Amino acid sequence: MTRRFFLPVTLAALLLHACTQPPKPDPHYVLGPPYQSGGVWFYPRDSDDLDETGLAAVLTGAHPPLTTDGEVFDQTALAAAHPTLQLPAIARLTNLENGLQVMVRLNDRGNPDPRRLVQVTRRTATLLGMSQTGIGRVRLQVLPVESRAAVEAVPGAPKLAISPAPRGPVEVVQLAPPSGVRQGRGRPLADAAVIKPIDETIVTPPLRLPEAVVRTIPQPNRLMVRLDTFDALHNAAVQQAKMSGAGARIVAFQEGRTRQFRVQIGPLQDVARADAVLLQALEYGIPDARIVID
Repeated sequence: MTRRFFLPVTLAALLLHACTQPPKPDPHYVLGPPYQSGGVWFYPRDSDDLDETGLAAVLTGAHPPLTTDGEVFDQTALAAAHPTLQLPAIARLTNLENGLQVMVRLNDRGNPDPRRLVQVTRRTATLLGMSQTGIGRVRLQVLPVESRAAVEAVPGAPKLAISPAPRGPVEVVQLAPPSGVRQGRGRPLADAAVIKPIDETIVTPPLRLPEAVVRTIPQPNRLMVRLDTFDALHNAAVQQAKMSGAGARIVAFQEGRTRQFRVQIGPLQDVARADAVLLQALEYGIPDARIVID
């Protein structure tokens, strides 16, 4: 009886074990087409110089074993999710409320939410002094050199065709010594100095970034909802009228030689009010509206 059922039971156990094995990590470059989440469209794009402020939330709830770019999802790592940036990317993340700053690896899309600039792991939230269930006012600065190195280290990364500048022949001429300088009888002067090439090796950031926390000056500033920016005052006035009930106003500023007009709402007293105003703007057909710390 035992022999009769030994083989089927063993096969069943092996199949069950295989089905419960986590998927194998496969880190790769991800950008992706536009997608919709929560009724809002997101448009992924490469950006090596993104510098934005906004609200950060902690990644909670169930999560697949792998991140969007195929890395192992780990709540103890310094990692974060961003709805539109290329993956992977390396960024400096600062808690503006207390000045604490860490480097994070952006490797996931998370659950895209137009109200949140970024979502972070629990360990990242702890090192930044954020509540595990709360929201933090943050600044996200993508680091271009580190981000390019991280992208080039994984499969699927776009390759830039870079042609080196043409080099002409190098001529060496033995020049006579300046007047008044006596030539010695020792070793002759070298025809040319030997210049060692500059080491341009870029260190690839590790998948798991070190826990290095920097304390900067806190800059809590004010919660604002930024709508659109226009070249023409008339267009800005039309949008202001649409959101006049929420207290929209026009701010003029200079961008290079161009005078521009930004429509914004605030300051707002708390996150709940900022969320409500942002959702109202999205319902009124202003898809680029976002929460900023100004």
